[in-house]
Amino acid sequence: MEIILTQDVRSLGKKGEVVKVSDGYARNFILPKKLGVQATKQNLYELEQQKAAEAKRQKELLEEAKDFAKKLGKISIKVGIKAGEGGKTFGSISTKEIAAAVKDQFNLDIDRKKIQLSDPIKNAGSYTVPVKLHPQVTADMKVLVEAI
Repeated sequence: MEIILTQDVRSLGKKGEVVKVSDGYARNFILPKKLGVQATKQNLYELEQQKAAEAKRQKELLEEAKDFAKKLGKISIKVGIKAGEGGKTFGSISTKEIAAAVKDQFNLDIDRKKIQLSDPIKNAGSYTVPVKLHPQVTADMKVLVEAI
């Protein structure tokens, strides 16, 4: 019997795959637990429609990420860091402060987890910070750290 998986099944496959299983396994395990549905013409057609809709949605998300990356490439964020005598800085600038500065200065929402800093910024200066907006899109944002 052919089954369309509605959830990931460890020994069979991932959600959306069409797999062939024995009749007893399908009737006694897969179908009662709603892990899959029988692969009829109607169910296969619905699966194709869902895959097409998902592909369209992913394409739209990619385009939105590219547009947002262009916006981020054009802006420069200013962030202050406390400094003492002789230019000694106290504390550091993390992704949380950078995301808050983008929100305050340009009214753009960026998830702080998407900002990829290898180490927190501890000195004044100009930095280029990568922001991963989509698995295929990474934008470079300029961050100007000024001593206060």
